Amino acid sequence: MNFDINTFDFLISEENEVMLILYARDIAPEDPIVRLNPENNTIELYRMKNDAFTLEKVDNEVFELLKNEKNLLVCEILPTENPDETEIVYTYEAIIIK
Repeated sequence: MNFDINTFDFLISEENEVMLILYARDIAPEDPIVRLNPENNTIELYRMKNDAFTLEKVDNEVFELLKNEKNLLVCEILPTENPDETEIVYTYEAIIIK
């Protein structure tokens, strides 16, 4: 199966709750945090102490909705053999550092 591990998306519910969707990494997250960088439209996700990556070109609406939140819900998925389905591997809340 071929997919870009760095692909991500944000889902925004009708209640304006934000969820980050991304492809699962090999190891479960431990004490995850996110650092918001609205000035350069990036979010740094630290899944654990030595496992961090940057989400680039994040929409301003996401920052606006997260500015008063304490956590970001994260859902890590993997594609399945059926192209219309995905498997949820990890779901967790990452503490937001502003």
